[in-house]
Amino acid sequence: MQNAYLELKLAHELFKKAPDTLSDEELARLGQIAGRQARLEQRILASAEAAQVIVPEPTISTRLDEIRQRYASPDDMAADLERIGLDAEKLSAAVERDLRIEAVLDKVGSAVPAVTEVDAEIYYCLHPEAFDRPEARRLRHILITFANPIERAIAAETLEGLRPRLNDVEKFAQAALRHSQCPTALEGGQLGTVKRQQLFPELEPVAFSLATGEISGVLESPMGLHLLRCDEILPYGMLAFAEACPRIIEKLSEKRRREAQREWLRK
Repeated sequence: MQNAYLELKLAHELFKKAPDTLSDEELARLGQIAGRQARLEQRILASAEAAQVIVPEPTISTRLDEIRQRYASPDDMAADLERIGLDAEKLSAAVERDLRIEAVLDKVGSAVPAVTEVDAEIYYCLHPEAFDRPEARRLRHILITFANPIERAIAAETLEGLRPRLNDVEKFAQAALRHSQCPTALEGGQLGTVKRQQLFPELEPVAFSLATGEISGVLESPMGLHLLRCDEILPYGMLAFAEACPRIIEKLSEKRRREAQREWLRK
C-alpha cells in the first residue's frame, strides 16, 4: 500500500503525471526513488522522535483535498487509485503516515538554536553582494518598425502624434495594444523590470533618466522607433541591515533546519 501511495505522490512531484502515463524510463526511475524513500521512511517512523507524533484529522483532510485537486474529476482520481491498488481508506492511512514523517522532520528541525540578529549581521557583512540592489525601473514601450525612410517618417509622425495623448498608464497601454509592433503590446507594452545594460545603448540613457510617469520623446534603436514610459523607479543601492535582517534570519533559520534534518537522517 505505502509503495503504491509513494509512487502516486512521486509521479506527480517528479513528472507532473499520473503513474500510468509514465514512460518505461520514467517508471524505472520512479521505482528506484520510491524504493529508497520507503526504506528511509520506515527508519524515520521507527525512531524515538516519531513515538509521540500525532497528526490531527483536519490536517489529513487538507492533504486529501490537495490530492483531489490534482484531478479533473473524482472519477479520474478513483480510476487512478484503483490502478495502483488503493481505495479511499488506504489512501487516508497512507496520507496520515506521510504527514507523520513530515511532522517528525519538522520536530527535528525545530530543535536547532534560534538565529540571532548578531548571526544575521555577520552574514550581512560577509555577503554584501547579496544586498546591493542594481538600478532598475519598470518600463513600458511602444515600438513601430520600419524598412525604409518613408516608413520611418510615418512611424515617427505616428509616435509624435500619440505622445501628448498618453497622459496616464491606461492610455499608454491602450495605445501600445493598438500601435506597438512588439509582442509586449498584448501586455500594454510592459517591458517589466529592466536593469542597467538590458536595453539597447540608444535607449538606456533616456530610460534611466525618466521620472515616474514620464514619457520619452521618440527614440531609435536597431529594432525601430520607440516611446518609453517609466511606471516605477525601484529602490536601488545597498539594502539597509534593518530591512534585510528579517529575510536573513528566515533564510539562515531554514538552512539550519535543513542541515539538522540531513544530519539526523544521515545518522
